[in-house]
Amino acid sequence: MSSNMSKNLQPITDPTKMGLGRSIAVLTSGGDAQGMNAAVRATVRVGLYTGAKVYFVHEGYQGLVDGGENIRPATWESVSMMLQLGGTVIGSARCKDFRAREGRMKAACNLVKLGITNLCVIGGDGSLTGANEFRTEWSGLLADLLRAAKITDEEVKKSSHLNIVGMVGSIDNDFCGTDMTIGTDSALHRIIEVVDAITTTAQSHQRTFILEVMGRHCGYLALVSALACGADWVFIPEMPPDDGWEEHLCRRLTNQRARGSRLNVIIVAEGAMSRDGKSITSDHIKKLVTDRLGFDTRTTVLGHVQRGGTPSAFDRILGSRMGVEAVMALLEATPDTPACVVSLSGNQAVRLPLMECVQVTKEVTAAMAEGRFEDAIKLRGKSFENNWNTYKLLAHINPPDVKSNINVAVVNIGAPCAGMNAAVRAAVRMGIIQGHNMLAVHDGFDGLAHGQIEPINWNSVSGWTGLGGSKLGTKRMLPCKMMEEISQNIAKFNIHALVIIGGFEAYVGGLEMVQAREKYEELCIPMVVIPATVSNNVPGSDFSIGADTALNTITSTCDRIKQSAAGTKRRVFLVETMGGYCGYLATMAGLAAGADAAYIFEEKFNIKDLEGNVEHLLEKMKTTVKRGLVLRNENSSANYTTDFIFNLYSEEGKGVFDCRKNVLGHMQQGGTPTPFDRNFGTKMGAKSVLWLTEKLKDCYRHGRIFANTPNSACVLGMKKRALTFLPLAELKGDTDFEHRIPKTQWWLKIRPIMKILAKYDIKLDTSEHADMEHVIKKRSPICK
Repeated sequence: MSSNMSKNLQPITDPTKMGLGRSIAVLTSGGDAQGMNAAVRATVRVGLYTGAKVYFVHEGYQGLVDGGENIRPATWESVSMMLQLGGTVIGSARCKDFRAREGRMKAACNLVKLGITNLCVIGGDGSLTGANEFRTEWSGLLADLLRAAKITDEEVKKSSHLNIVGMVGSIDNDFCGTDMTIGTDSALHRIIEVVDAITTTAQSHQRTFILEVMGRHCGYLALVSALACGADWVFIPEMPPDDGWEEHLCRRLTNQRARGSRLNVIIVAEGAMSRDGKSITSDHIKKLVTDRLGFDTRTTVLGHVQRGGTPSAFDRILGSRMGVEAVMALLEATPDTPACVVSLSGNQAVRLPLMECVQVTKEVTAAMAEGRFEDAIKLRGKSFENNWNTYKLLAHINPPDVKSNINVAVVNIGAPCAGMNAAVRAAVRMGIIQGHNMLAVHDGFDGLAHGQIEPINWNSVSGWTGLGGSKLGTKRMLPCKMMEEISQNIAKFNIHALVIIGGFEAYVGGLEMVQAREKYEELCIPMVVIPATVSNNVPGSDFSIGADTALNTITSTCDRIKQSAAGTKRRVFLVETMGGYCGYLATMAGLAAGADAAYIFEEKFNIKDLEGNVEHLLEKMKTTVKRGLVLRNENSSANYTTDFIFNLYSEEGKGVFDCRKNVLGHMQQGGTPTPFDRNFGTKMGAKSVLWLTEKLKDCYRHGRIFANTPNSACVLGMKKRALTFLPLAELKGDTDFEHRIPKTQWWLKIRPIMKILAKYDIKLDTSEHADMEHVIKKRSPICK
């Protein structure tokens, strides 16, 4: 009796027992998308971790209907080495049979026989709607099967209710309620690789290139690619061009050429149409440009290339995190909870009611059909709307007639990283649009002190979005010893506001300038710091420009290393990553590359932990997966160095595995920026100047600018779901200056996922699970 009492008082929250006696099936359906395999792998491994039985359903819904060999038990090892593969390993098929009730009865019968009552569906909105329909009529299907004596009373009792959870896998990013669907980021990688390649040939010949990208009903890929490569024009289904666009387009292309541009890029979504509903094709545009302007014009239709290739680091992490959340959502579901989709919003995992998302997605299509294009863009969500507005502002020069007589300087600080140039370009162009004079400061605070300052105009930054490194030049030197010279140059060049783009030094340098305001009145100008560093260690922001590019570099290197290890067998690779004292790169690359462990400074480790990792690898060598990958952040421990760990592993693994080490070094700071870093840089650069323009209005007193309040010097950061401005001074409390990291870091929470996916027996904290949120908030008039 008393034991029952205590049981009731303490609900069982041991995550490794949550799934006991339950069975989960996972299927991929509809068009394939890169990252689906990461989601399948995470669903399988977390399902097994909770004690549940997990099944693969091969060939999507067709496999569910056909049953037999198509529904097979999944094991830990069966999902090994699939993280870096594009497409879906378990296959996907368009299925007519499942659309008919008879087909769904067969599917239900197959599931009941195996005792599966939890279904995880990875696919587009059609696939997910089908799953929901299946769930709603489940009890009816069982009743029919019982009547036909296909199943027994006992089986009906055991399988009385079906739980469904969805993950959206679609390269179009056309599902409302989710920031990013699985596969979108990888598709952008493919498009940008092509754009970069075409740019070089187009410039050689002064050509106009028209690129057609996927997106029958959704212009996301076209819009974001246009933003990432600074295209001259973009055609998307949500916002057809105004009547008479042909003249406007030709005028713009001619202006670009007159300004000295050697190439024009036009991006068309395959579903692009005009205001009267006629489709606009790449051939149509080619004919127009050739006939009217006589420009040498070429079209490229990207087609299925966009679905192919290896998934980006972002898609692997997205798929893995969503897989974990999906299993939790299934096991916590009750007959009363609506079917949900798991998704990411900013960096938060969220659960959303499936049918609400489908409803809003349908409303977009309806708005487009009825010609309510402004509504269509709003319904697509905040991020789509921001992309559209930023693109419109930056795509073509439209400076105001009235100059503001304000001089805004832009400077790069710290180590170079990919995406810095995109931020500079956006800041410069946004400043010119606001009527300001823009100044470029070369070589960091050093250049500010030595007067390496010159005007920079619209054309001088063209083509900068796709360039890695720092075109302005950058140095790590802090301003504290040069304050006198800096304040003199601010006065000499009449600088009214400052955009500081860089890493931890940019933050510290900005802080030093704020503290020196008491002594030097010239420093009383609005300042904004834009975090740009591969280390992602700037206080006030969850992400910094450049980290995504570095992460992809590390991940693709680890893929190659794993391939080598898989060939030689019984080999463990130890890879050292950058990041200073910040373990972001090591942790995220560990998740994206499927590492066995990642040693970081923030999570202290001792000799026992190292022994535990060796034991774990010795056990692993007994399975079919005879290889290991271990990451170590460069400053994770002063004494347990990469060499120390290498020697320890080599000694302890003797006779079972051998060990090799790689130090990745400065390749992590180079390379062409990824689509994410190009867009993030562009949005941050544009937003920083808009904010400075407002601040300058607030600080204008008696014919001059005077800014000395804490909120006139801020870090512009991405926090959870929005871009926010936080005063430099306020962030001091959350900063560990000795180790150059913020005291609280959001990504530490997802480290346990990496360990569970590597088969460590640890406890996952399920107390902080995502609650169901609603997409359809209070109905705004446009939704009616």
